[in-house]
Amino acid sequence: MAEVILRQLTKRFGATTAVDDVSLRIPDGELLVLLGPSGCGKSTILRLISGLEDATSGEIAIDGELVNFKDPTERNVAMVFQNYALYPHMSVSKNIAFPLETARMPKPKVRDAVARAAEMLEIGDLLGRLPEQLSGGQRQRVALARAIVRQPLVFLMDEPLSNLDAQLRVQTRLELTALHERLGITTVYVTHDQVEAMTMGRRIAVMQSGRLQQVGAPVDVYRTPATTFVATFMGAPPMNLIDGELRADDGRWQFVREGYSLDVDPAVMGIEPAALQQSAGPVRLGVRPEHLTLAEPAAAGIPGIVQFLEPVGSDLFVSVGVGEHRVQVRMPPDAKAEREDAVRVSFDPARSHIFGSDDRNLRAGLAR
Repeated sequence: MAEVILRQLTKRFGATTAVDDVSLRIPDGELLVLLGPSGCGKSTILRLISGLEDATSGEIAIDGELVNFKDPTERNVAMVFQNYALYPHMSVSKNIAFPLETARMPKPKVRDAVARAAEMLEIGDLLGRLPEQLSGGQRQRVALARAIVRQPLVFLMDEPLSNLDAQLRVQTRLELTALHERLGITTVYVTHDQVEAMTMGRRIAVMQSGRLQQVGAPVDVYRTPATTFVATFMGAPPMNLIDGELRADDGRWQFVREGYSLDVDPAVMGIEPAALQQSAGPVRLGVRPEHLTLAEPAAAGIPGIVQFLEPVGSDLFVSVGVGEHRVQVRMPPDAKAEREDAVRVSFDPARSHIFGSDDRNLRAGLAR
């Protein structure tokens, strides 16, 4: 097992910057999830750690040793690819044994290692088959077994569940989590699926356009997103964002938009007074759908018109037109609402967020 440290890591492909000044520490034994949309640089980071790509600048340290100039075979990391990368002409047993045979391990030890890995992943009855005779889930297990037999310092997993159907993905996600708990090997797991990230990672690192947006425990990233990108990328439906202005009136701060104003209490909303001073002007108010409620037109709240109703069994999602915005409200499945109803959208200010013109959350304690 080993700690992995990235220091100001940058990777450029010509004029394109795929990874932009990323610094990250992954403690010994942690499962860290790199989360973000396609093309954000998360898979490139895996390739840099593994040595399949060379960094343009910055440092990569594994187990306290700088590895930038080490050959991939000398870094003692094992990578599980999205397409599993199994050799089609080799049996399952040969695929698992391949890295050990390449390292010239004695044959009896190779057999023992293959048997242990196959037993751990419950594929002992598949050892004589070829990859084409396996299901997607079975191929994925073979790829994991091939990684495990090497006893690496670090596991690197690049969207390993993306080729599985929804039901098998849930099952395999649980198995991977249990496997990590059993082995305790430092793991960097790449995905664009926020459910995978939220359920598997001890911490998640959210990326956009090659840059780290936020790193933290899944619940903290969800509840207190550092940027509008994180706010809208995490959650289904995503956080609602409503444009307005932050104004000071006689020493009292308010979020103001046409037909509505909200008193901004720095203590309640977790904002330092200095941050309010610096962000006066255009801002965005952010609230999760589950933290919104609907009330009668005469009540307090943001005025709006019900536009759509989306019953999904456990919840009723109500889309409300608020000026130029459409906000989503999560309600109980038996809630009463009708299209074209005039309503007021209300919420607890303590569960809301204000994002400045730089798209960063004004709440104290978030990295800037």
